[in-house]
Amino acid sequence: MVKLRAEVRLFLALWLEVGAAALVGKPRVDGTTDVGGGAGVDTISHSLSVVQQLEALLLQGNGSDVSLRVETPNADEVKVIQAHSLILTLQSAVFEELLLGRNGSTLVLKESSDCAAVFDKFIRYLYCGDLSVQLDQATALHKLATKYRVMGLQQGVTQYMTQNLARDSPSGHVAGWYEYALQTGDVTLRDSCLQFMAWNLSSLLQSGEWPGISSQLLMSLLQRSDLVLQSEMELFVALEAWISSSQPDGLTAENALRAVRYAMMPPRDLFRLQTQSATLARYQESVRDLLYMSYQFHSASPLHMAKYFDVNCSLFVPRNYLSPLWGSPWVISNPTRDDRSTSFQTQLGPSGHDASKRVTWNALFSPRWLPLSARSMYTETGAMQPTRIEGGRPRVIVTPATSSADFAGVNFQKTVLVMAQQRGQVVVRHVYNFHQSTEENGNFLVEADLYRRTSDYLIDGSLFLHVVVKPLYQSLIVAKN
Repeated sequence: MVKLRAEVRLFLALWLEVGAAALVGKPRVDGTTDVGGGAGVDTISHSLSVVQQLEALLLQGNGSDVSLRVETPNADEVKVIQAHSLILTLQSAVFEELLLGRNGSTLVLKESSDCAAVFDKFIRYLYCGDLSVQLDQATALHKLATKYRVMGLQQGVTQYMTQNLARDSPSGHVAGWYEYALQTGDVTLRDSCLQFMAWNLSSLLQSGEWPGISSQLLMSLLQRSDLVLQSEMELFVALEAWISSSQPDGLTAENALRAVRYAMMPPRDLFRLQTQSATLARYQESVRDLLYMSYQFHSASPLHMAKYFDVNCSLFVPRNYLSPLWGSPWVISNPTRDDRSTSFQTQLGPSGHDASKRVTWNALFSPRWLPLSARSMYTETGAMQPTRIEGGRPRVIVTPATSSADFAGVNFQKTVLVMAQQRGQVVVRHVYNFHQSTEENGNFLVEADLYRRTSDYLIDGSLFLHVVVKPLYQSLIVAKN
């Protein structure tokens, strides 16, 4: 290793003693003094000044003992950076190995074009401990941090990506980040991307990324029951566009089409698909049995059908549909002020046999805990009169206004979608499933801090919810032939 000049070695030693903390923490303003640790003990911090001098050292190349020659695979782009072995080895064990094995003062590094474009930012981070990130640079910076085992930067970029899933971009970025996370084994980023896409599916369907997503991601989404979208028809139309654009093999297209929940479409939509959809006409044989069961589902009594078929299979399980037939939006202004209630109607069930029947629901939001003993007490008008406790947590209760014999064989799952504002976009932040009260979850809005006006969960001072009621038909004893 080339010997550093004495003054550079002295400066770097000072940096190691005083300024290294700035690489992992938030440096205080230059010249501030913290008092603490004991009587008469003061701390004088000039870490920001040290970092600024380190940045100047990198920019000017003073005392450099290694040249980093960054080349793309086709050698059509070359970038040369004058650096210092001590800092590189301090920050990266990979650099330490490369520098020990090099011949001469130049270290040749082969990088992809996207990584080469941000390599100077990456090196600057090693000197200064911070960098600016743009959406289209995040993947490349994560690649470099992973390759050179700079764990602090890797974790920081992962956090940046998970916090910027909602940010608007012309061509979309969440699906691309998911594919990258899947490839590299970043479980945290992978799960965050997949959940965001599932809960904000309409945005993905309308983005530039949708026609090019992988079949693996497509199937991962189609198999989920927590997808948030307007209707199953919206999903079919988008799937038809994906098949037309991607031109997958026959087996992939058939598997995707079989993941559509045709029974959640009314018969009029099924008839239209069978007569107007070119995709369904091409692959109708592969889904004929599903269409047949869907028509049976709509024509027969669910109770009667449940004697012969498993009505709990995915074909008969609703997703989180935003259509008015399935629930209602609910905007609660000043949510910490007092209890609120609302009423709405849904169809008794997705079966055509029940589609004309309506159920009226009463929903109560309480900003404070409601004890089990006072879960729901009704007046003669059917309004719920809760008992509130100061200092409690928020909760939502959803109950039918009246009981009915039609409910036999139907189990109603309630879902509350909680919206939030992220990076200027309104997105679904949380999805809570319960049967009567969000108290069943135990963590409803536990992180929301609704008393703080700047809470991410408040949009213009209001809490935006959407209540979905999902009727699930219960299987009975299977009849014997």
